[in-house]
Amino acid sequence: MSFMHRTLLTSKLPPKSSSQPRRRGKHDFTPVSWKKYFENKRDVVINGNSFRIYTSGDKGPLLVFLHGGGFSALSWALLSSMLCEMVECQILAMDLRGHGDTITQNDEDLSIETLSSDVVDVINHVHAEMRPVILIGHSLGGSIAVHAAHNSNLSSLNGIVVIDVVEGTALGALSSMQSILRGRPQSFNSIEDAIKWSVQSGQLKNIESAKISMPGQLKNSKTNKPATTELENEIVEGSLSELPHPRSNVESIAEDEEATFKPPDVSNGKYSWRIDLRSTENHWPGWFQGLSKLFLSTNVQKLLLLASLDRLDTDLTVAHMQGKFEVHAFEQSRGHCGHVIHEDIPDAVAEVFSTYLVRNKFAQPKSNFEVGSMPCC
Repeated sequence: MSFMHRTLLTSKLPPKSSSQPRRRGKHDFTPVSWKKYFENKRDVVINGNSFRIYTSGDKGPLLVFLHGGGFSALSWALLSSMLCEMVECQILAMDLRGHGDTITQNDEDLSIETLSSDVVDVINHVHAEMRPVILIGHSLGGSIAVHAAHNSNLSSLNGIVVIDVVEGTALGALSSMQSILRGRPQSFNSIEDAIKWSVQSGQLKNIESAKISMPGQLKNSKTNKPATTELENEIVEGSLSELPHPRSNVESIAEDEEATFKPPDVSNGKYSWRIDLRSTENHWPGWFQGLSKLFLSTNVQKLLLLASLDRLDTDLTVAHMQGKFEVHAFEQSRGHCGHVIHEDIPDAVAEVFSTYLVRNKFAQPKSNFEVGSMPCC
């Protein structure tokens, strides 16, 4: 879902400026371990279902991260690490049902009701202390966060952050989803090939993030085991360089590389997608119908992050003018971020999100973070 959504939405953006910096040379597409970004990982078993979660921090509000369709909890790796450097917080990023390393008794039940109930169950299972809970969701994860916020079993909810999903735009894109999903490679010879495809095709624009997040989207075609399981024994500790300083050394693909990119012609490759989004079509409308009304009726501090303000539909535009929620669009980052904002420019997202947390008194800033202004665009 997120792959399709990103493709349609970014097609509306103007051509990239030729003045943007370009990086040349050979890129390293070696996958890396989650251990550089999260402190712990474990599997939470609830009613026979096993949910993979990654955690960091031991004080402050609980930030629950929900990835988009087809992605995994590892999509939040860079952003989570940067947030922990800026504010006091606890991180919980989970693989949704049917995704990543989560294994349930019915991976095909991807209704919005089931997905949001899963999230509430996991939160209540691991959230022993009554600390404030902030739900953060990207694309499909944003819709799940909104529905979970209305679940009567979820307590201590103080805020909700939705990243680059708007009801009107999402529903309008559904008719083209199947053709776009069929147009991407269905298998890869190696994890490195998948990482290379993700950045050279433009799905992701940050190589460091692709190296940690892409393995979570794949499985071994023969064994059906998640690619991350294989990497546990293959990745050598210390092979990843130090986490780059915000706005300094984030490696990206040159514009001319992306413009001349041709998808790999691979059939029966060793790795395929962990979830076949093409088979989930019956759930697509339910994921997004009524999202705007539910979002606006959530009685907590709301923040909507967008790659561009032109993705804001009429209902949300009117509501924003009435001051019903905060919105931030990363207009200045056009060409450097697409639909997966938090992976493409995690430093910028971390600054905006940290400001939201501190300004609303959800979290305490650390000594190296100063609260700045947060304009709407």
